[in-house]
Amino acid sequence: MRTSIRLMALAVSSALLAAPAMADTLQKIKDTGTITIGHRESSIPFSYLDGNQKPVGYSMELCNKIVDAVKKELKMPALVTKLTPVTSQTRIPLMTNGTIDLECGSTTNSLERQKQVAFGVTTFVSPVRMVVKADSGIKSLDDLNGKAVATTTGTTSDRYIKQNEKGHNIDVKNVYGKDHAESFLMVETGRASAFVMDEVLLAGFIANAKNPKEFAIVGPALSTEPYGIMLRKDDPQFKALVDKTLTGLMKSGEINKIYAKWFTSPIPPKNVNLNLPMNAQLQEAIKNPNDKGI
Repeated sequence: MRTSIRLMALAVSSALLAAPAMADTLQKIKDTGTITIGHRESSIPFSYLDGNQKPVGYSMELCNKIVDAVKKELKMPALVTKLTPVTSQTRIPLMTNGTIDLECGSTTNSLERQKQVAFGVTTFVSPVRMVVKADSGIKSLDDLNGKAVATTTGTTSDRYIKQNEKGHNIDVKNVYGKDHAESFLMVETGRASAFVMDEVLLAGFIANAKNPKEFAIVGPALSTEPYGIMLRKDDPQFKALVDKTLTGLMKSGEINKIYAKWFTSPIPPKNVNLNLPMNAQLQEAIKNPNDKGI
């Protein structure tokens, strides 16, 4: 009996000791000598693998600026950066359980997700639309009736498909890709008639397709998605550092150079130029930084 009580007390003590470490990201980083970045493998041009299988992209570059700020804050120039791949399904669990410290991809800052995690100030804004084969004849949601529509498991786009399915009295077959690359491949190979996703991500896949002219982005904007770098909830000290770093890039104008590098210039691995000038919504978010979700 005494042994059981001692074991129970030990377990409770361990939990209590672990909890503050999980909530205090900077202390966790200092104690381990490592900061862990969760990255995507096919979210072009935000976070994806280049020709050398190295994670690169707009979000990765912003996160690297945050890592530099952490090194300076903790006075740890030799801080090790660990890279951990995440998917739409695993990114939030890996954040909440302490596996990753920053998620650097193309994650929408939603009110629902804010119940589990926190976000830095908005770093991108994208409308949600759909990609189809250019010769498919599909121009609107009504044209999807009876057809297979792809979306990526764990994304907000799935919700918009279902909402609009009801609103337009259409009947679609929802098919799910494990990541954005697989969802786009479904359209490319004819397994789905459309892929609903953030317009900027669709543009990235089209630009890197074997024959970009085979595809078209059509239909109305189903939503406007603010992206944010994800971090643990209830960690004001770390969030303040993240936000200070990002707003500093915005106020100095450096973020405009970073944006141009990834959206209006040739990018690896194929040196394709997405030719996506900064939209008005992102310009406003940079002018007035905020972490509002939808």
